[in-house]
Amino acid sequence: MKTNGASRIIGAMTSVVIAICANSAHAQTSGGTPTEAAAQNPSVGARSSSNNRSDSTIVRDVRRAFTRTTGLNSANIHVQARHGVVTLTGTVPQRSQIQRAGNAARSVRGVRSVSNRLTVRTWRGGGH
Repeated sequence: MKTNGASRIIGAMTSVVIAICANSAHAQTSGGTPTEAAAQNPSVGARSSSNNRSDSTIVRDVRRAFTRTTGLNSANIHVQARHGVVTLTGTVPQRSQIQRAGNAARSVRGVRSVSNRLTVRTWRGGGH
């Protein structure tokens, strides 16, 4: 009896594994668009197509590039990356720093393009 019960359990588990594999194979061979593939596999959307680097790695490396760029105050720069497209938002104290930040971001491996939306911070005196 114990062998028969164990056989049923193993048979049921095998059926579940086969069903999961069949669904997975269908999802991978559906011939969908890359967007559909990213929706089915979250790790696809998190990777850039250039050099297969994750967007979080690109963001980290862009920030590191900022720290190595002389004459750039990156304290108020926000960096986002999606599929290797980097978006810079925030403010810098001088207009020349906008171009420096964009160039630093473009120099990072895996960056496909840069949308530089930085603005010059205007200082308001008065203290209150």
